[in-house]
Amino acid sequence: MLLNVIMGYGTESPSTEIIEQRFAMPEGFSVSPYAVGLGKIRFMHMTEQGDLLVSRPRSGDILLLERDVNGDGLPDGQRILLDGLIKPHGLDIADGWLYVAESTALGKIRFNQQTGSVEGDYQRIVEGLMDDGGHWTKTVGVGPDGWLYLTSGSTCNVCEEQDPQRATMMRVKPDGSELAVYANGLRNSVGFDWAPWDQSLYATDNGRDQLGDDFPPCELNKIEQNGFYGWPYINGYGDLDPDLGVGKDNLLASAISPVHGFRAHNAPLGIQFLRYTKAPGFEKSALVALHGSWNRSERDGYKVVSLHWQEDGSIIEKDFLTGFKGEVDVIGRPTDVTEAIDGTIYISDDYSGTIYRVAYGEQAKVLLSDEIAPPVVAEVDPEQALAIYSDEQRLVLQQQGEALYQQYGCGNCHGGERTTAMRPIKELKGLAQRYTLAEMTDFFLAPTPPMPVFPLNEQQREALSVYLYPR
Repeated sequence: MLLNVIMGYGTESPSTEIIEQRFAMPEGFSVSPYAVGLGKIRFMHMTEQGDLLVSRPRSGDILLLERDVNGDGLPDGQRILLDGLIKPHGLDIADGWLYVAESTALGKIRFNQQTGSVEGDYQRIVEGLMDDGGHWTKTVGVGPDGWLYLTSGSTCNVCEEQDPQRATMMRVKPDGSELAVYANGLRNSVGFDWAPWDQSLYATDNGRDQLGDDFPPCELNKIEQNGFYGWPYINGYGDLDPDLGVGKDNLLASAISPVHGFRAHNAPLGIQFLRYTKAPGFEKSALVALHGSWNRSERDGYKVVSLHWQEDGSIIEKDFLTGFKGEVDVIGRPTDVTEAIDGTIYISDDYSGTIYRVAYGEQAKVLLSDEIAPPVVAEVDPEQALAIYSDEQRLVLQQQGEALYQQYGCGNCHGGERTTAMRPIKELKGLAQRYTLAEMTDFFLAPTPPMPVFPLNEQQREALSVYLYPR
């Protein structure tokens, strides 16, 4: 199961019965599945009319879940809004434009919120962004000042970056001009949002790995222009990094500490300030999706938490939606949170390909299993899938794939003989039951973090897939 979590193989969407048995929420809230079987979904954006846009980096498209006009708790339909993109992730809408953060570019296209349709051509207004290394996702948000804010994670766990745009938040005008780093020292700030009461900008950040189960904390940072947030020299609240912090005491005075610390390795991703909910106690609050740990001897996270701002400026963290992690299994990894203007909350889970609908003051939607059942996927016989190659072709590809496996040190993470308490990773098995051969080949274009993006061409990806597939 842990291997599935790390590699992002995923699992099927949980049934309504399992949701009722396992999920827990604050009093007055209910949860139900909104859409299932969506694949490797990531970030979302809710339109003013109630259409839900969902990014799918691995398939290179943006999915539109049509607004629930008939009130049955399900989208009235779904369709591909935009495709042919390069690992799209973050989404936002402003002034009639849909903005999409691809892994190597920032693009926009005219979007009609009334009809839920795009108009005209897709334009890349910023190009040349890098997506090598372990944190390739980009997230975009339109700020109160009308500028676009764009985050780019680090290439590594801990290193001194050569690319000044990595491990930063950038800012750019809507036409793509005046791109500049806005804040740096942010290892991997995947999610960010502005507090509605004072327009302060807050961003989640994933702390580094390989320093033990409980250090360093993951972070919530209040982002200031030209602010430096410590990475890779400083972790958490002024702790010099044991690898790169030696002799960097002079940076302690200028490095900005987090305003809130999440538990180590919980991997906070999407954050959404609540603007429309009528639930008491949530007047100055945000929801954060904790994707869950991989670098711990025991799993932690895998839930959605609420953050509550106090009068003295302190922040209290509380559980909001739990049950994704059980005693022996994981059935979901929360990724993003968004809110509709009626106060309904939507949570994406990229592990099971599910979007959950959370409402306050109403009963959970009672759905029949066949209403939400994902499409049936036939089991794949790996030998039959590989029969498209002659024996000679298959041998050549397997040899090339094995050489690539050794060249890039894949065994360091996936060799069973290298399992440790902090790296409880099993051998690669059962790939054909989770991917078609083509999907396996595409996986290497957008692997699930912390696996890095390796510089493989199409033929090399095919060779590596053929080598791994029969396992």
